[in-house]
Amino acid sequence: MDICICGGGNLGHVVAGKLSLNAGNRVSLLTRKPEKWSSGLEIINPQGKKDYGKLFAISDNPNEVVTNADIVIVCLPGFAIHNELEKIKPFIRAGRNIVGSIVSSTGFFFEAHKILAKEIPLFGFQRVPYISRIVEYGKIAEMKGCKSSISMVVEHLDDKENFRQEIEKLFQIPVKLLNNYYEVSLSNSNPLLHPARLYTMWKNWHSGIAYDSVSQFYTDWTDDASSLYIQMDNELQSLLSLLPVRKGCIPPVLEYYESCDVHSLTSKISHIPAFKGILAPMLQTEIGYVPDVKSRYFTEDFPFGMRFIIEIAEKLNFSVPTILEVYKWGTNLMNYPYRISSMQR
Repeated sequence: MDICICGGGNLGHVVAGKLSLNAGNRVSLLTRKPEKWSSGLEIINPQGKKDYGKLFAISDNPNEVVTNADIVIVCLPGFAIHNELEKIKPFIRAGRNIVGSIVSSTGFFFEAHKILAKEIPLFGFQRVPYISRIVEYGKIAEMKGCKSSISMVVEHLDDKENFRQEIEKLFQIPVKLLNNYYEVSLSNSNPLLHPARLYTMWKNWHSGIAYDSVSQFYTDWTDDASSLYIQMDNELQSLLSLLPVRKGCIPPVLEYYESCDVHSLTSKISHIPAFKGILAPMLQTEIGYVPDVKSRYFTEDFPFGMRFIIEIAEKLNFSVPTILEVYKWGTNLMNYPYRISSMQR
C-alpha cells in the first residue's frame, strides 16, 4: 500500500515509522523540511525496544508523494490543517486517494468538507493512537504509549468495513467504526483535558508573576483540575444529546478513565505511566518561569478544540457556561483574535 504522511511533528515521526515497518507498505512523507530527514527512522517503543522503519520518499512537493498515495494521513496541529488541505487539494482525486486525519478533534472534518470535493473519501480517528515524542528530528522518535483500540469515522466510501480492516492491519490496533463525523470532531480528550489543567494552574496569572519551578503537567494533577474537567465534560455530554450521535460514542471522562469521582480521576490521571515526566508548558525568563501561551496546549486546544464545541453549542442555542469561561480565559491570555459571536454581544 502507498501511504503519504503529511507533517513531521511528534505524531508524524511515529506514524511514519510504525507504518513503514511493514515491508509491503511504501510510506512517503510530505514535510516542509525534507532536508532534515533520514530515510531510516528509529522508533523506540514503551518497553525500550527499537524498531527501524524506512521511508520510500521524502518531499515538500505534494505532486511527488500525494498523487499516487492510496491513503493520505494528515498528522498536523489544528492551525495547519486548512493550509495543508489547500496544498494537497490539486493532487487529490476521487477513486484514487483516501484522505484522513490522525486526530479529528481539531477541525479536520469541518475543513475537509469545505475544501475537498464532496466525493473524496474521508476518515478520521477519535483519539490519537500513540503518545509520541521526537528524540532526534527526522531520525529518532519515542512511542511513549499506545492505545489498546481506536475509533474511526469513514465517509464517502462504499465498503467501510474493508477499509476498517485495512487500517487495523496498518496500525496493528483494534479499530471500531463510528457513524457520524461529530463523534470524532467533538472531544472531551485534549480540548477539555488540557484547558482544565491550565486554567486551574494559572487562572490568576498575569504579566509580572513568575514561578520558581516547572510543575509536572499530569503527575501533579489536582482535584481542582479534575473537578473542572468533569464540569466541562458534563456540558459536552448534554450538547451531544442534541446531535445525531450515538449515546456513549464519546464516553464521559469518568467512564473513560475508569473513575467514580473527582479524587479517583485525579489519582488515575496522575499515575498514567505514559504521562510521567511531561512538564507544564512554561518559559524561563529573568524573573522565573511563566506560562508559554505559544505551546500546543494553548494554540491547539483553545482555538482548534474548544472553539468547535462552542460554535456548535451556539448554533443550537445551547449554553455551555463553564467551557465558555475557560475558553475566554485561554484566548484572552493568548491574545487570540478570533471570538465566538455570542462573546461579542
